[in-house]
Amino acid sequence: SLLPSPAPPGLPDRFRMFRSCEWEVLERSLNILQASDFYWGPLSVGEAHAKLQREPVGTYLVRDSSQGNCLFSLSVRMPTGPVSLRISFQEGYFRLKNWFSDCVVRLLELVVAGTRNNPLHFDEMGGTPLV
Repeated sequence: SLLPSPAPPGLPDRFRMFRSCEWEVLERSLNILQASDFYWGPLSVGEAHAKLQREPVGTYLVRDSSQGNCLFSLSVRMPTGPVSLRISFQEGYFRLKNWFSDCVVRLLELVVAGTRNNPLHFDEMGGTPLV
């Protein structure tokens, strides 16, 4: 469908309108994400960073993004402290830097596997690579 659909029941109101095919991707991904141990839902960046501050380097969580143009954020405990990275959703795909997938959990699996040999660099991390 070319026209945006309203949010299906069960999805938070903060999600913008999407095409019906995007809603299917989003709803499926959200169901998988909610079943994971690392999705915290509507957690502020400050709360996420406070939780991660006490955790080992490399610990991460996914939370709802406070930015209106992003659905989710990945908060990670780095050697210099916690950082948050936005996960964008465009044309039916979740994106983090050059990685993309139609499922947030699968995206994170790809990033974890890929950064073992090829660390990612983000401006938000002050030059510290994400491994």
